[in-house]
Amino acid sequence: MTARLLLFGSRRLAAALVVMLGAATLAFGALHLIPGDQVAILLGPNSAASPEIRAQIRADYGFDQPVVVQYVHYLGDVVRGDLGQSYQQQQPVTALIGDQLWPTVQLALAALGLAVLFAVASAVLTAGRRPPLRSVASAWELVAVSTPPFWIGLLLLTAFSFQLSLFPVAGAGDLRSLVLPALALALSLAGVLGQVLREGLEATLTQPFVMTARARGLSQLGVTTRHSLRHATVPLLTLAGWLTGTLIGGVVPVETVFGRPGIGALILQAVATKDMPVVMGVVLLCALAFVVISTLVDLLALVVDPRLRAEAVAV
Repeated sequence: MTARLLLFGSRRLAAALVVMLGAATLAFGALHLIPGDQVAILLGPNSAASPEIRAQIRADYGFDQPVVVQYVHYLGDVVRGDLGQSYQQQQPVTALIGDQLWPTVQLALAALGLAVLFAVASAVLTAGRRPPLRSVASAWELVAVSTPPFWIGLLLLTAFSFQLSLFPVAGAGDLRSLVLPALALALSLAGVLGQVLREGLEATLTQPFVMTARARGLSQLGVTTRHSLRHATVPLLTLAGWLTGTLIGGVVPVETVFGRPGIGALILQAVATKDMPVVMGVVLLCALAFVVISTLVDLLALVVDPRLRAEAVAV
């Protein structure tokens, strides 16, 4: 069994490496597909550098080498953790991302926690209930899923910052400044997670073990929380992991609306100034987050559901 589990883990690792290689390749391709000369982008539109200086810069950055050679060097740098240097800020990309990463991670984790809390509460209270209550829950989930997070953020700002002055308008000074942006992200996530969890709960409510639990006198809520919830958790974990892996890219408009520091402000500035090393670094960061979180979720699912462990060993 141990050997089969190791084989399963090695397959997951190989899949993760393929995803990272694909992300690195796409980022490198984007660098060479943007219009204009890379040296001109690096120097800026108003530079009066002579052709000799431009040629020297091209040689220093390796732009004069064949694309295949540049690609191999780029992959080698990525493996060593070197994402290059920002064209505009003349600082290592890893340092720039590191300075802005924590506010984004903080926002993503807070949003995910709220989303899971809302989804579990909505699904547990409405699964197997009469149509009116279930219809109300489904309606708000549909509205939340259909509304862009930045628009929810604007509504929250208008109501709770401009009108009621309960929360700060912008910045990331304290915990209060995290509430509205986290809520703006969490509502749409909760709509998706709630729908998936409710369907899983209602599917388990028809199983024989649920009928046995009801025969022992457990209430509907007790059956749902003590028996059905664990069996319906695996699809929720899988979807939550996928959503978390994409959250770093999804927080960009929300951070912009609320004027928060983070990856959002960094990537917007990089795109505006065509600072491609920074853009490539953020792309690789999003890919890495997706790979790591997806792998952790798969391992957690094995812990939660013994049937998945049996399937992993049997493969």
